[in-house]
Amino acid sequence: MKIDNHFWKNKKVLITGHTGFKGGWLTVILHMLNCKISGLALNPKGKNNFFNATKIKRIFKNDLRHNIADIKFLKKSIKKIKPEIIFHLAAQSSVIESFKNPKDTIVTNTIGTSNILEASRHSKSLKCLIIITTDKVYQNYGKQKHFDENSKLGGDDIYSGSKAACEILVNSYKKSFFRNSNCRIATVRAGNCFGGGDWTDDRIVKDALESFYNNKSLVLRMPEATRPWQYVMEPLFGYIQLAQKLCSKNGSKYASSYNFGPSVKQNLKVLNLAKMIKKRMGSKSKIIIKRKFKKIKNKKIKIFESKYLSINSNKVFKILSWAPFLSIETAVDLAIDWYKAFKNRDNLFEITKDQIKKYLSKLK
Repeated sequence: MKIDNHFWKNKKVLITGHTGFKGGWLTVILHMLNCKISGLALNPKGKNNFFNATKIKRIFKNDLRHNIADIKFLKKSIKKIKPEIIFHLAAQSSVIESFKNPKDTIVTNTIGTSNILEASRHSKSLKCLIIITTDKVYQNYGKQKHFDENSKLGGDDIYSGSKAACEILVNSYKKSFFRNSNCRIATVRAGNCFGGGDWTDDRIVKDALESFYNNKSLVLRMPEATRPWQYVMEPLFGYIQLAQKLCSKNGSKYASSYNFGPSVKQNLKVLNLAKMIKKRMGSKSKIIIKRKFKKIKNKKIKIFESKYLSINSNKVFKILSWAPFLSIETAVDLAIDWYKAFKNRDNLFEITKDQIKKYLSKLK
């Protein structure tokens, strides 16, 4: 399925979580499609972040900084912006952080999503709402299974549980309030996304890039853990194609849940991914295996992390004709190029646009 430039021109789009990594990349893509973009999020985290590094603040028609836990502000904002499409990405996205602040994770992820749903059902302008959850919504026993959309939901950590709860809430809201609505809702679950501008704590690709670039050793806690790695652009373009379908004449039949993961052939162990990054950067740094507990509030708490995670995206392949095509080697090279551009103080907005343009040219 191709991107319909005419469909997106001047489309009013609201992105929650626009100051985050994936929200930032989505912003640049929609900007290149000539959308009228508004954003609602907290301030970007950390000294380094995609939002500030690419200087995308100027893109937004409305750049709102507020907590989505505030339902009154959310309703007021949606009424003012009058979005036709909402991409809901605002979230606390770290498993480890959810052990440190479980309540905040639930409030942001679960209550925040319920607020988006509640505010959306009163909107007269909204045609499509896409809620981004995670590949971790499935009950994972660590076995080599490829989860599809019919797999059992679960979550043995607060982050995963909060996102699985979102999936249940969305289904409940759809059946309770959106049966006869003009707004179509879908949830989407990507794999382990990485790419330029992701400075989130405890991200293996970010840690590897920084270590190998600075000739420092990389420490791995779970080298044998296998994950569905993918470059950030791939699922985002899938979400955009899904939005086109949801807004079509027969859009209601696309209002469902979808996996937007990489080919199962691209699943790699953490250690193998780290070795690949090291080789492609030409680094001589050491990779050290050091299995250890994370200290949380001066206590050693064992953080549950599944040894194996993989998702089956056959449903979206068939329905949208969407398929990832970037090899893991190409994805790693793109991340390396972006990071080196950052260190060289290049124009990161243009670097990001260039990667998107090249991807689009292959997509067509």
